[in-house]
Amino acid sequence: MAIPTNTRETYGAVGIREDLSNIIYNISPTETPFLSGCGRETAENTYFEWQTDSLTAAAANRSTEGDDPTSTAVSEPTRVGNYTQISVKAVQTSGTAEAVNFAGRKSSQAYQLAKRAKEMKRDMEKMLMDNVAQSAGAGPSPGPATARTTAGLGAWVATNYHTLGGAPSPPGLGSASSGNGTDTASDATSTGTLTEAGMKTVIKECFDSGGTPDTILVGSANKQVISALTQTVSSLRTDANKQAPAHVVASVDVYVSDFGSFKIIPDRFQRARDCWFIDFDFWAVAYLRPFQTESLAKTGDSIKQMIIAEYGLMSKNQAANGFLADV
Repeated sequence: MAIPTNTRETYGAVGIREDLSNIIYNISPTETPFLSGCGRETAENTYFEWQTDSLTAAAANRSTEGDDPTSTAVSEPTRVGNYTQISVKAVQTSGTAEAVNFAGRKSSQAYQLAKRAKEMKRDMEKMLMDNVAQSAGAGPSPGPATARTTAGLGAWVATNYHTLGGAPSPPGLGSASSGNGTDTASDATSTGTLTEAGMKTVIKECFDSGGTPDTILVGSANKQVISALTQTVSSLRTDANKQAPAHVVASVDVYVSDFGSFKIIPDRFQRARDCWFIDFDFWAVAYLRPFQTESLAKTGDSIKQMIIAEYGLMSKNQAANGFLADV
């Protein structure tokens, strides 16, 4: 059908206001299950310490009538510590950029600060779950300054450690850290396949050590491996709504073991080769300086601010947790 002569249409029109949504869609993941699950403590120095202890093994405790018992040998608590580290995200916006009317945000500076805060939480999740030892850092003299480093998970969990990677003879196999934050676990030369037998081994070791972890943290690939275990998934999940349309369930989110149930949570920011069995009652993040926004000196036509936090990982008792490595 022909358009009548002199009909005004949009194809060549000038001055049409653009239609730009005021919602900014950000696909970047922000979930931080380990950081969010940890308790919160206060540090009062860059090196903060705490004490761990354990009970003696159960024994045949029988005494005769009228016995004069001797004192039981006393075991002192173990003193351990970790360093805090500083994480920073800075934002600088020109005066003009702050004055311009942007779609989707009233203040460009505030929007960028909110983004950086989410990014810093992701950075913290990655570093706290890393296989890295503590370091005191160093000042600028005599050499270049180095940042302090807080020991991550891999430097703490040692008692209930099991590796599925590497060759059967050294140096291919991995090994646990000392469990006090001063060194790291040694990665195997190659990774193996996560198995239910390996999971059961670590869970049993946790139970024998007195631990009761209830959360398994894995990377995305190993989350799928767990969902493909030989047990039928349908036996692990029940649809509460019997009238719902038929559907296929191909995920395992809860693993019921002989020693308790475990929530299985994929973590985007942990190392793919690690599988953690976590009791969050025994983990905390100690803050020397909590999250805060500070304005920096104004040296020109711009706004400068930074988000800063100073914190360290506290392992209240590493034997309550498990580490299935090199999977």
